[in-house]
Amino acid sequence: MVQAIITIGEHEDRILNIVKGKFGLKNKSDAINAIIQKYEQEWLEPELRPEFVEKIKSLETKGKFTHYKSLSALRKDIENA
Repeated sequence: MVQAIITIGEHEDRILNIVKGKFGLKNKSDAINAIIQKYEQEWLEPELRPEFVEKIKSLETKGKFTHYKSLSALRKDIENA
């Protein structure tokens, strides 16, 4: 575990206390960890979100993709395009 001394403003301290209370966390360190995890989920290369998976599935059912039985059939289609 890494320990760090940080300097935050009064407003940021209030936010940490709100997060700590809202999620029933023991201390501000847990609140910072919760905020970091939420940030990671929302902004840093998230896994496929359910909305995205649903969008791809709907595209598959609407027939926007062409299915090829073999690589040679794909090549033939590309060459004749």
